[in-house]
Amino acid sequence: MTTSPPLGKYLASTEKKTRDKAIKNLSIFLSDSSRDVIAKPDMDKLWKGIFYSFWMSDKPLVQQALATELAELVLTITTTSSSLAFLRGFWETTVREWNGIDRLRIDKYYMLVRRFVNASFRLLMRVKWDKNACEEYSNILSDTGGPLCPFDIRVPTGLAYHLADIYLEELNKVLSNSPSPISSPPPAPLHTLFRPFLILAARTPTRVTYKRIQSSFFDPLFSTLSPSLEVQPRSHKRIRLMDSDVGAYSNLIANACYEDPQTEGKMTGTLLRKMLLRSLFEVASQPETRDSNRRKMYALWKEANEGDDGDDVE
Repeated sequence: MTTSPPLGKYLASTEKKTRDKAIKNLSIFLSDSSRDVIAKPDMDKLWKGIFYSFWMSDKPLVQQALATELAELVLTITTTSSSLAFLRGFWETTVREWNGIDRLRIDKYYMLVRRFVNASFRLLMRVKWDKNACEEYSNILSDTGGPLCPFDIRVPTGLAYHLADIYLEELNKVLSNSPSPISSPPPAPLHTLFRPFLILAARTPTRVTYKRIQSSFFDPLFSTLSPSLEVQPRSHKRIRLMDSDVGAYSNLIANACYEDPQTEGKMTGTLLRKMLLRSLFEVASQPETRDSNRRKMYALWKEANEGDDGDDVE
């Protein structure tokens, strides 16, 4: 039985018809439940072909359709472990090839990343936010070769920034498309899904990276989870969330837990905020956290707790 698809040169062909046929054949190959797991060397070759297949797509509508088709492959694969291995291949290839993307193509790769983040959340929701699957996905993002790895110098900062910009939005979208209340999946475990951002914020050696994670991820997250409170961002100008800001992540608030969907059930935004802030404090306290980042995380924790009654770290 063939365990690796001989499609690399066809995926990267200059002929659109050849590339389209290769993608369809790949979908058939990946959906075959009888095949073995793709070995990593073969996965690397496969993903290089897919990456440059997308590189060759040069019209907006074609790009959008292909980005969606490629991301849907994550859900075509028959086992969760194989889907996660496919996702690891996507991120490792994206990190490796990112700096070679020219300015005329960068926007379409931002779109591709967004589609894959969305498909990843749909995969995890399909398996009812299985603890092992969520932890593996979190590790894929944080491990060497992952887009949120704090110590891999190959990781492009622009890729990490883009993830910080879109992560909450895409999770909220997926949670808005959950089935009817009768058959709805368990709540999404925010601590597990958000851990890569906590680790990167704590250990990044780059001041700008920390600042971007706080402004694009932490501030909106903690604000959303406590809409009745005033929020003081790092500019020290106090602001109050408008109704439109609160509604932006309303599905996330309504369908989330901290860590264990099976035992915790859905939590209120106030309780989630309290527990996630506690996690922020704990990560800031770890010896691996850089001193400059520790001070900023402590400051964020203190500011976010202002006005909370009795919200202390035990």
